[in-house]
Amino acid sequence: MHRTLPTVLALASLCSVAEGAAKGIRFWNLTSATVSRLQMSPAGKDAWGPDQCRNDKDSTVDHDERLRITGIGPGRYDVQLGYRDGRTCVVRNVEVKDSGVFSVQDRDLTDCTK
Repeated sequence: MHRTLPTVLALASLCSVAEGAAKGIRFWNLTSATVSRLQMSPAGKDAWGPDQCRNDKDSTVDHDERLRITGIGPGRYDVQLGYRDGRTCVVRNVEVKDSGVFSVQDRDLTDCTK
């Protein structure tokens, strides 16, 4: 009986890793407002990709909501966020890890225009 416990724990660990990989890269909106546009560029390049908000059912990312990010791999990115009130903010040099979650908070919004 004691021999099966390590096997069960190992299988549970593998399932957890597989579940994380299946979720892919995700953005977690920890700002106080709803994001209506999210574009990413390799850090320092100003080569903005498609609007990732299109990956969401209602094309927006509410506070504390997560959004599946597609078409990018791990690395450092500049993230451009658009808000319903017309404000646009760029958060520079954000680290994105494979099968991970990256977040942006209000305190990160230092480069904004309206």
